[in-house]
Amino acid sequence: MSEKVGFREINRIAVPAIIAGIAEPLISLTDIAVIGNVKEHSVEALAAVGIVGSFLSAIIWIVAQMKTAISALVSQHFGAGRLHAVKTLVPQAIAFNFVLSFVIYFVTAYFAETIFSLYNAEGLILEYAQDYYRIRALGYPLTLVTFAIFGVFRGLQNTLWAMKCSLTGAFLNVVLDFMLVYGIEGWIPAMHIQGAAYASLISQAVMLGMALYYFYKKTPFHLKLSKRINPQMRGLLLMSANLVVRTTALNFAIYLANAYATDYGRNYIAAQSILMNIWLFFSFFVDGYASAGNAISGRLLGAKDYKRLWRLSLDISKYAIVIALLLVGVCVMFYDEIGLIFNKEPAVLALFSSVFWIVLLMQPVNAIAFMFDGIFKGLGEAKYLRNVLLWATFLGFTPALWVGDYLGMGLHAIWIAFFVWMLIRAGALVIQFRRKYLLSW
Repeated sequence: MSEKVGFREINRIAVPAIIAGIAEPLISLTDIAVIGNVKEHSVEALAAVGIVGSFLSAIIWIVAQMKTAISALVSQHFGAGRLHAVKTLVPQAIAFNFVLSFVIYFVTAYFAETIFSLYNAEGLILEYAQDYYRIRALGYPLTLVTFAIFGVFRGLQNTLWAMKCSLTGAFLNVVLDFMLVYGIEGWIPAMHIQGAAYASLISQAVMLGMALYYFYKKTPFHLKLSKRINPQMRGLLLMSANLVVRTTALNFAIYLANAYATDYGRNYIAAQSILMNIWLFFSFFVDGYASAGNAISGRLLGAKDYKRLWRLSLDISKYAIVIALLLVGVCVMFYDEIGLIFNKEPAVLALFSSVFWIVLLMQPVNAIAFMFDGIFKGLGEAKYLRNVLLWATFLGFTPALWVGDYLGMGLHAIWIAFFVWMLIRAGALVIQFRRKYLLSW
């Protein structure tokens, strides 16, 4: 057996995962670009979409950790040749996500005004945020079930099916955004910010329909619920719970950043919305290799092939850093033009340009952190991932933000704090992986 996982095998999972991964942030970026260029109240609308986008991402990331847990367990059983042991677990996990998503929708929709007031939104921004959220949040059940199914696909070492679903959804969202936000004279009235929300909702429904098709036609699993709870369910929920705590800490950092930016003023939160969504787009782009690491590391752990696991971590990190540097290079070439895609307000663009270089500078560090995030998830190391995020958020990000804010650094304080956050995450994961798995063989 080769001592390395081949370049072709890694990219067979990573490339479709990259394309699938960028679909979700691409939907948000499209919403921001379209809404940021409407004729009426574009800055307020952009700020509202940015705030809601951050909250939506927070909720989805928190409750979608079942996807990662499913992927880890399926890949480990796939590597051990024991998929039959999780055959009843998969539909039970999907049903759990489905029920949970309805609870989250009804609670958050009812308290929408209170939630977005906590982001320091007020006036027209608060009104827009509520309108946009109450429509987009209807997509929770669609998104969470789709993500759970994508986790099954990844556990089976296949990200191509998820890519096809995500590409279709992203393309449809772009088309519907222009049609519903701006309208088509004589055919469709301009729906402004509500149009962007409906475009996303329709796209999510189409993605779920496609995911269910591949689930039934291409996998050995089904959605029929067994009366007996699968013995693996407890481990799945425990892993998910640790990842939920981890993701809650992650989203606390994002919430704090947006709350501070909103408090600085409408131009600051508009610029922050652009910066954050570009950062998320880069993160999901590089996360394709993390998905490969997640799927393959779980399989190698199931097969107890520690030597190839170590080689995998080296190779996949190199590929991710190259991707990150290519993205940075493109952004450096078009540094001033990128902001114009999302908004034309000179004050917003000036703030964006003054901080964007920090977002670019941190990308290689992000690549390392995301790679080992994916590998540790595949290995089922949810508890350590939880602890790292807690350390990084409360001993790194938060103090750095407070100091920067005290010094009057504005958006620079927010993104320097994010840089500190990512340095802690990357460093802690690399050290732990080297200590634990390098010595295993």
